[in-house]
Amino acid sequence: MGKRILIVDDAAFMRMMIKDILTKNGFEVVGEAQDGNQAISLYNELKPDLVTMDITMPEMDGITALKEIKAGDPNAQIIMCSAMGQQAMVIDAIQAGAKDFIVKPFQADRVIEAIQKALN
Repeated sequence: MGKRILIVDDAAFMRMMIKDILTKNGFEVVGEAQDGNQAISLYNELKPDLVTMDITMPEMDGITALKEIKAGDPNAQIIMCSAMGQQAMVIDAIQAGAKDFIVKPFQADRVIEAIQKALN
């Protein structure tokens, strides 16, 4: 059975793109969230194997959500997604416990590589 993944991004188009990449590569997308608050409640409810988390979102940003999820589950596997030029935020995310980060626009091989690395 494919690994279970939660996608978090405020842009429906980005969620659709990453979902497409994941399902084509045998992963199961168990949920989608559009902000950090939703991400935390869905994480606790679904217990996915991995989360792809956008950094910049309304309500609660991805780094705050990452810290909240990691506080509740230190073993959570989270990969951050960011647009170009957010290097400082990426460093914050890695220090907060993110496994890796993927730059938008998504490149399928890079997404799969990051996910496989985080899950192994």
